[in-house]
Amino acid sequence: MFYECHMHIFMNGENYRAAAAHYKLGVDEADIREKLAAYARAGVIYLRDGGDHYGASALAAKLAPEYGITCRTPIFGIHKNGHYGKIVGRGFDTMKEYHQLVREAGAAGADFIKIMVSGILDFEREGALTESSLGREEIREMIHIAHEEGFAVMAHTNGADAVRAVIDAGVDSIEHGNFMDEDCLLALRDSRTIWVPTFVTISNLIGSGRYDDEALCRLKERQGAIIRKGFQYGVRIAPGSDAGAYRVPHAQGIRDEYRELYELYAGLPHTADEKKEFDRKMEEAACEVEARFRRE
Repeated sequence: MFYECHMHIFMNGENYRAAAAHYKLGVDEADIREKLAAYARAGVIYLRDGGDHYGASALAAKLAPEYGITCRTPIFGIHKNGHYGKIVGRGFDTMKEYHQLVREAGAAGADFIKIMVSGILDFEREGALTESSLGREEIREMIHIAHEEGFAVMAHTNGADAVRAVIDAGVDSIEHGNFMDEDCLLALRDSRTIWVPTFVTISNLIGSGRYDDEALCRLKERQGAIIRKGFQYGVRIAPGSDAGAYRVPHAQGIRDEYRELYELYAGLPHTADEKKEFDRKMEEAACEVEARFRRE
């Protein structure tokens, strides 16, 4: 059985704009049911959505038990206006507005809060992000407010400074975590924060023709080395593929993520004992996500 700790039910793994345009017309229950059925066939028993504008993840959470799946949702992600994040949610300008969005998510049935604190990988500029992160004090206040309202916090975070900032603020999970350094791994090891690397959002791009493959392979090796060291340091790493992102299909994406993480964990050749230990670690981390990212 598999746990998918980061996905977006409304996305289609092929074209974000087309998926967004489709859901702007209304939540497509048939599409959601088709994806949930695919997850069930793949042996996935847990989904944690990253939110959306459209009510798709809210409906998925209601329908998932029919397929033997637990699905948790933040309802929508929260970003600062003018910064990355509109793709999955709603924006704010002031902390008062942010606090109101947290309360609105709670009233709508959110299980946790998803915040966006940095940009994404800029695949056109090797080793770069699309933008720098929010400030440390702003990040700290966002996480504090959500915790005070009784929510765990899932944070879209890239870049070493942003990673250290969210860990210092007590974030519950870091999503992606590209461009960490060794200090980040040590801080993660000594914290209660869980890391969901979504590694296949890089590795599955290789061969797509959209970006330079040599640069993608270097990026894969760089991030893979950090994940490998994270396993060695005892960082809690949970499986999540960002399913719905380009070339990360629903149900298949998480199987790809498990395979990639296992190769980083065990290396070559693999042994049966290593596989059992890896499966145990994945289940243990995912069960911690399941326990923490729900609102009683």
